[in-house]
Amino acid sequence: MDISCKTQKDERFLEQTRHGEAEFPFRFYKEDVWAFDFHCIDWHWHPEVEFIYAERGSIDCFVGTEQFILPEGCGMFVNSGVLHRYEAARSVSMPNIVFSPELLGAKSGRIYQKYIAPVLESAAAYLLFRPSADRQREILQRLLTIFRSQETQENEMRTVASLLELWQQVYLHLPPLSGQGSGDKGRRAQLQVMMQFIHANFNRQITLQEIAQSVHISESSALQLFRRGIHLSPVAYLIQYRLKRAADLLASTNKTVAAIAYECGFSDAGYFCRTFRKFYHQTAMEYRKSQNGRSPS
Repeated sequence: MDISCKTQKDERFLEQTRHGEAEFPFRFYKEDVWAFDFHCIDWHWHPEVEFIYAERGSIDCFVGTEQFILPEGCGMFVNSGVLHRYEAARSVSMPNIVFSPELLGAKSGRIYQKYIAPVLESAAAYLLFRPSADRQREILQRLLTIFRSQETQENEMRTVASLLELWQQVYLHLPPLSGQGSGDKGRRAQLQVMMQFIHANFNRQITLQEIAQSVHISESSALQLFRRGIHLSPVAYLIQYRLKRAADLLASTNKTVAAIAYECGFSDAGYFCRTFRKFYHQTAMEYRKSQNGRSPS
């Protein structure tokens, strides 16, 4: 079991955390979204699949191009390669497992080709499991059994057996064929490229036109993709990303607030300070002080 407070990722949003070991790519986490910086597990993706459960409290989920609340007592499957983010308004308990699909069968084998690949290659970014539905309740029960077994350090063979049983239920009862349209994969890819463009150029003045041109679409299409995908305009996302980078510098350096503001693309330090406080409900200096003495994760 692991508890962490930061999401480590590269400029492509690819999470840098290794989930398990090369010989056994599986990891169980029991996390509290509230414990992460700014009470969110920020945008990221990974080639592994993920199952989460809202054990205590509700979780605000952003998965692919959708936004929804995962109520307490419900669970979710997040498909491989899907961009996602979690937020919480208060302390929550979110046990989850992240594992490579190849743990269940070799890519060249029949199990993988017949039962695993169809789910991974489908248009379904995620699947929800509610206890009010009989078949979905079965899946939740199997998932909770896996969580309990990990807390008692169950052996690897039994873990794989349990995961195969879980996957069979997902495959049989919730086939992802009725998931999002195939075009959504392309839209998610375009959105991700534009977000990457912002990440690479956040410290200079960039325009909506430049952001849209990074994927060869119109400005209106770029606005639509951002608002549908992450419920922010490109400019609002740019400002939030600048603030996040500024927060990282506040925590890790002794640079002045003004120097950090300019380094992160803000032309006016006063505007930076007002915006930082508006978004994070504390001043830049209060945030820096809150990070002093905090052990790295």
